[in-house]
Formats: sequence, structure tokens, C-alpha cells
Amino acid sequence: MAIKDPPSTNNPAKLHVAIVGAGIAGVTLALGLLSRGISVTIYERGASFREIGAGIGFTSNAERAMKILDPQIHAAFKRVTVQNGTDWFMWMDGMSEDCSLIHKMYLGERGFEGCHRAEFLDELVRLMPDGIVRFGKTVDRIEEFEWEDERPVHLKFTDGSVECADVVIGCDGIRSRVRQLLLGADNPASYPTYSHKYAFRGLIPMHQARAALGVEKTDTRHMYLGKDSHALTFPVAGGQILNVVAFTSDSHDWPFPEKFTSPAAKADAVQAFSGFNSTVRSIIDLLPEQLDKWAVFDTYDNPPPAYSKGRICLAGDSAHAAAPYHGAGAGFAIEDGAVLAHLLSAVSSDSRKDITAALQAYDSVRRERAQWLVETSRFVGEMYQWQDKRVGSDLGKCAEEIEWRSRKIWDYDVEQMVLQSERAFTRELM
Repeated sequence: MAIKDPPSTNNPAKLHVAIVGAGIAGVTLALGLLSRGISVTIYERGASFREIGAGIGFTSNAERAMKILDPQIHAAFKRVTVQNGTDWFMWMDGMSEDCSLIHKMYLGERGFEGCHRAEFLDELVRLMPDGIVRFGKTVDRIEEFEWEDERPVHLKFTDGSVECADVVIGCDGIRSRVRQLLLGADNPASYPTYSHKYAFRGLIPMHQARAALGVEKTDTRHMYLGKDSHALTFPVAGGQILNVVAFTSDSHDWPFPEKFTSPAAKADAVQAFSGFNSTVRSIIDLLPEQLDKWAVFDTYDNPPPAYSKGRICLAGDSAHAAAPYHGAGAGFAIEDGAVLAHLLSAVSSDSRKDITAALQAYDSVRRERAQWLVETSRFVGEMYQWQDKRVGSDLGKCAEEIEWRSRKIWDYDVEQMVLQSERAFTRELM
């Protein structure tokens, strides 16, 4: 059973959707809705489009979701992506000097392709019609009036303005204001928690990386595992840059309540990886002298009990912020968008009942898988640093865990998920 092509010019329910947040999750969802003829406005608290971070990768499940959400999204990704030179993902023992291979996985004909976050967002923005995004809009309150079925949801902003929509979707990231309003300011699930790990992130010009490491260690994805730290490298920017994300454990609380990054010196990273082999130490030595360290927060400790309430829902990191060790967070946000766009295009009226049913169907289809990503990401981060008591430094057990967990993400039947959401929507309407 195939998914029907979405209508491109009509909006039979005359829905208007408000999306809070103009990152990759919000912009891709908006494009998917617009391609189905659904009216959209994005509200972004920043002064412009922006994406935090450097490299980003998408596996086959995410690419399939892009094609369902809007083929233009997939085409935009392909314009900025870097194909791995060998189409393998390599997990290596970062402690032994021979850099022993722990596991490798063939990534298929599409591979695990990487790109620069900002470049991908720039390509997406070029597809957006004028007037869709309103910047400098920080949500203060969202009010849904229970007693008037047809009255729109009101979004009240800190600048005193008020906007209306039939549906509000929070795509405003890990520190989501919409999550706080949906779940309550006193609910621990409204806030992410520190996982006691952070990452040094940096970009190395490829000519320097290849001079030090060779082609084999720079033309595809490598994950170097070891005690209390691990590092990931992969090419971005058309193969001109090697992206480096070097994680280490932290026994202290994160000291900066208002931000997830802080300045760091390369000496800090050198110290964290001083016990690793010469390959990993060479990678760290190539990083610039001044770095930032990025705290790893997630929603593992207090997951949201639901992703929707009434005509308001959460998507992407707003719903299920996960540690980045699987490299799957952005892909799962696009899976969310594929379901939401499909369900909202199936709504036949703008009544509260139909919209609520669509969002409840979204919650029922997405929450179990998305929360599993949060859980497995926390586990894998500990396993990569030999901290899990069941696996420890047993490289064979580590390989087994990598295989099945990765396959559960990459081989997911996205089309079947969307069809399942149709059935869930029908049940909710009964």
C-alpha cells in the first residue's frame, strides 16, 4: 500500500499552522505542510535563521522521511552532502596503538552522508516563500479556549503581540518554551537534564587531516572508543573539511544554567584524550587552540508523558531531545514531520475534534520510537566510553550492541509508519 501524493495547492480544512522555531525541524515541517497546500507561519525568537553546530549526518531512514515530507528537502540535502568515500561506518579501539577495528557497517548505496548544518538550512530557506517566517518572536503564552470549538489557538509573545492559528507545533529545540507551556513550568519533564558529558567540536581542513592521518581515516565515518572519552570524525563541506566531535565525561554539574556551550582550550581536549592512541591524539592536536565545549543535555531522566495536548504538539528536540551518539536526532525530527504533515493534510475540517485526533495519532505513532532513541543514545554514550557494566571494554559485545541498535534506526520502514498513523487517526475519530 503506497502513500498517496499530497495535494499541492488546496487546503480543504483551511487550516493555519503555527510552527515555533526556525531550525531544521521547523523549516522542513513547514515545507512539507506548504507542499500540501496548508497555510503556515513560523515564529522564531532569533533575528535570523540559524543552526547550532557544525556537521550533521543523515542515514537512510531520514532520507526516506525527507522524500515523503517533501522531495525538495531531499534534493536540497543532496546538493550540500558529502558521500563517504568508502560507504562504511568504522568503530575503532581508540586506546590500542594498532587502532583495532571493533565493528564496521556497510551503509548502503546512499551511505551515511554528512553536510554542514548551516549549509543545509540555507538550502532549505531558499525553498521558503516570502513572508512565512517572523523573527524576533519569543512565545510567552499559548491559550486554547476549551469552550469555543472553532476558536483558534492564541499565541502571545513577549513583545505584546498576539497571533492565531488552528494548530501550534513546537519545534523550538531542547529548551523548548512550547514544552514548558504544554507540560507545565513545574513539571521536571519540561526541562532537559545534563548527562555529565560534553563535547569538544571542531573543523579541520582536509589537506591537514589527510597529511596527518591519510585518506583511509578521513574519507568515511570513524568512531574511536575508549575509557571515559570517545571521538567521531567524518567529512563535510564537499569533502574539504573533517568534522571532529570529541566527547568526554564530566563528574561535575554543568555550571552555566543559561547556555549549553562554554569556551575551552585545546589543552583541555589534549588532557581528556591523553590516554588514547597516536591516531586520536593526532586528531586532537589538529584542532584549533581555542575551542568551545558543548554540554550534552537530553530528556532521558524525565521524558514527556505525551507529545500533544489539544491542538498543541511537540516535534523534534522539543519532544525527544537525545544525546547525539547515534547521529539520529535530526533524522527523527524529519520522521516527525512526515507524520504530522500527512495527518494534517488528512484533516477534513478545522474543528477541535479532528485536529486533536490527528495530533493524538501522531503521538501514538511517534512517542515509543522517539523515546527509545533517547534511551539508546544515553546507553551508547556510556558504552562508547566503556562505562556500561554489562558491556565494559568487551569489544565483541560492543559490536553486537552497535549492530542491532543502528539497524533499528537505519532500516526503519518510514512509509509503513505514515500508513500506521492513518489507521491511528481513524481510530481516534471513532
